[in-house]
Amino acid sequence: MPNVSVHSGWFWGGCGSAVLAAAFPDVGIGLLGVALAFGLTVLTMAYAIGHISGCHLNPAVSIGLWAGGRFPAGQLLPYIIAQVAGAIVAAGVLYVIATGKAGFEVSAGFASNGYGAHSPGGYNLLSALLTEIVMTMMFLLVIMGATDKRAPAGMAPLAIGLCLTLIHLISIPVTNTSVNPARSTGVALFVGDWAVAQLWLFWMAPIVGGVLGALAYRLIGGKQD
Repeated sequence: MPNVSVHSGWFWGGCGSAVLAAAFPDVGIGLLGVALAFGLTVLTMAYAIGHISGCHLNPAVSIGLWAGGRFPAGQLLPYIIAQVAGAIVAAGVLYVIATGKAGFEVSAGFASNGYGAHSPGGYNLLSALLTEIVMTMMFLLVIMGATDKRAPAGMAPLAIGLCLTLIHLISIPVTNTSVNPARSTGVALFVGDWAVAQLWLFWMAPIVGGVLGALAYRLIGGKQD
């Protein structure tokens, strides 16, 4: 069953590192550290709650798994509600902590996703759209393959966590990496303004990519026994 508290894990591990530790003076963890934080969060949470809820922390993953025949349509809405609620709760906790430092400005980004002037590397809308679609598509390919009954048992969290790390290493400069609409929503609601205005892309692109990835795996992976 979905649970709001566990669905805040992805957000807190990844966005928390980006907001609090990425550029901390002299000992900042940088983009590599943030990428590892997102990957390690999913890896550890998958081992912790995978046997309880399937460790669905991401609406695009849930919808992709439905498209891939691995998740019932009737459970999509409660899972997505829990995922988004968890991200908002975690964003609230992060906001309270971050504002405890003098000079903190949420308008600086708060780990929000964006394109154009709000892309870390100045990438345009098309670049952001393609990046989020392709990255999420590859993420679902790995998830579908790693959780296939024919795959080595117990190794799925490692493959999924390392895949997410790789995705962040590639795409942080383009969009600050979403591949997760809930993660994008949590921070955008606190930033408001441009972050909310651009949020549509970080729902649409990951969901499209997730569905494409799941369908591609069904095509190349064949039917499970």
